[in-house]
Amino acid sequence: MDLLPMFPLGAALLPGSPLLLQVFEPRYLAMMRDVVGGDRQFGVVLIERGVEVGGGDQRFSIGTVATIDQLRPMPGGRVGLLARGGDRFEVVQWLPDDPYPRAEVRLVPTLEWSSEDASRLTEAEHLVRRALAVMSEYHEHLWPSDVELSDDPVSRSWQLAGIAPLGTLDHQTLLRSATVDELLESTARLTTEALDLLPMQFPDDPV
Repeated sequence: MDLLPMFPLGAALLPGSPLLLQVFEPRYLAMMRDVVGGDRQFGVVLIERGVEVGGGDQRFSIGTVATIDQLRPMPGGRVGLLARGGDRFEVVQWLPDDPYPRAEVRLVPTLEWSSEDASRLTEAEHLVRRALAVMSEYHEHLWPSDVELSDDPVSRSWQLAGIAPLGTLDHQTLLRSATVDELLESTARLTTEALDLLPMQFPDDPV
């Protein structure tokens, strides 16, 4: 088991996905100082109930190790942070939030690629890129449909899941995937469902 400083958030972080944060709470500023002086890693978990600020939240047990790429001071004592998702973990035990959240975690095995997953990857990528192109007409802040992805098929599969225009709980569901096939099948299914719901959200516009 490993001991990780933890940053509960209102969004799920998937392996290979970037994480942009503005850190301002004193406890997390203290955590960043400790993390930067060490291995530059901390855990990210989705908040199940509650809010990010102030504590007292309830958290999902599956999360992702984030590694800091960049850290810069900002006005008002804030710190800007760019990190990237890596290994997944399962929380074994939460420790007291003193001086900041920490937990004992167990790393989840990395997904293994099989040549049988190739067609599923092609299908999922087509669906996700099409969804991004269609939904860009209705939603801001989506990834561009022609965004470049990793050449490594497992990393590419996680990146597809990360850029898919889905809700936070859907991304948390994808984070639990036990195989590449499950990850890609779920990504394709959830993306298709999101596209199917678009006419209900914008009934006057043809999709």
